[in-house]
Amino acid sequence: MRFHNDLQPTTDLTYADVFLVPSLGAVESRMDVDLTPADGIGTTIPVVVANMTAVSGRRMAETVARRGGLAVLPQDIPAAAVADMVSAVKRADLTLDTPIALGPTDTVTAALDLINKRAHGAVVVIDDDRRPIGIFTEADATGVDRFSPLESVMSTDPITLPDTLDPQGLFEALTIRRLHFAPVVDDRGRLRGAITERTALRSALYKPALDANGTLLVAAALGVNGDVAARARELRDLGVDVLVLDTAHGHQEKMLESLSVVRKAVQDLPIVAGNVVTAAGTFDLLDRGADVVKVGVGPGAMCTTRMMTGVGRPQFSAVADCAMAARSRGRHVWADGGVKHPRDVALALAAGASTVMIGSWFAGTYESAADAARDADGRLYKENYGMASARAVTNRSRNETAFERARKEMFEEGISSSRMYLDPTAPSVEDKIDRIAAGLRSACTYAGAIDLEQFHLRAVIGLQSAAGYAEGLPQARSW
Repeated sequence: MRFHNDLQPTTDLTYADVFLVPSLGAVESRMDVDLTPADGIGTTIPVVVANMTAVSGRRMAETVARRGGLAVLPQDIPAAAVADMVSAVKRADLTLDTPIALGPTDTVTAALDLINKRAHGAVVVIDDDRRPIGIFTEADATGVDRFSPLESVMSTDPITLPDTLDPQGLFEALTIRRLHFAPVVDDRGRLRGAITERTALRSALYKPALDANGTLLVAAALGVNGDVAARARELRDLGVDVLVLDTAHGHQEKMLESLSVVRKAVQDLPIVAGNVVTAAGTFDLLDRGADVVKVGVGPGAMCTTRMMTGVGRPQFSAVADCAMAARSRGRHVWADGGVKHPRDVALALAAGASTVMIGSWFAGTYESAADAARDADGRLYKENYGMASARAVTNRSRNETAFERARKEMFEEGISSSRMYLDPTAPSVEDKIDRIAAGLRSACTYAGAIDLEQFHLRAVIGLQSAAGYAEGLPQARSW
């Protein structure tokens, strides 16, 4: 990466302060660009879902991994729940959506409670042998008593597709039948999964992030307090593929001590550690055993650290400095926070990050861990909160005394509740990933880069005023 006209910035920069300058290139098609990160984690797109309790869970983890990314399960989830989530991710199909399945005597209320947890907008009604006997959508609930059984309101005799078809075959079968959605069954007619036209298309465009056994990747976070070695071994034994040692201030002795302990306890898994914003912090974490360093203090949408403490650093400069330090050791960084638009992902990778972590931007999607609700106007939203907020502190300290919990809550540095509305044009995390991938592929072609490493090397960065940034905003928001 270099700055346009060889300018050397005299202040630290964030994503809104910079832009990419087009360069002479020979990449003929966006589809020729390889989006695989170089950090060796196993992802095939540079997207990681942050370990926020209201965002990252089982649905998010399997959906994002199916498209080549990775989700980090939060550190405040009990081991039993982590075991259930990891098991579900590992069992998930690599092509088919996981369906919402209920029995014929289940109620309309039960179906409506679940239907917005997946993007395909349908519940498959199955018999005792898991054979599809009906389909329920929200439209079927119009004017119906909410305690009615599904068998009285569902569409009967659903068209099913065989699990022997490849993604192109599934797409063509849906198109011929003019179907948006269909259950997929095995040779005995039992429900295997669900498919939509977009799911079939995406399965042909993306490569899933897989472990050595061919199952989807999943990561989990752990803190720096307590018996971190035991927790790290427990997560490994549960099937977690990547450990993320996470604390707001990663450049501290407690982090360095915990990182050394975790590295010694678990030598067969990649370890990501953070957060830091300086080259010195990056070097110290790498020296203690981190494979990847997480960069960012204060840029997150739910974080109040900068306004409460004055501590932090504009994210573009933080990523650039830390990435340069890590790359000098043959290692990499993840840019954590501050991403609001697809352009920000491209700029973080241009600065040298191998991958970008996203939290709040993904909170307002069907797949986020929070339950969907409707406001007075009927618009769908989900509640999100920062991981240093009083709400998050309460969750993490549930086993402590009421006095200790109350004392810790006095030092919150995050928003405890925020409504994240689902964008009707992009309500699924897969819709967001599509836009990120499309924008990033185009950015690479503008830079004349065939992959992300070449993109970083060839990127030319310009500086812009607030008016320059505003000039680039579309009249109507589309991301």
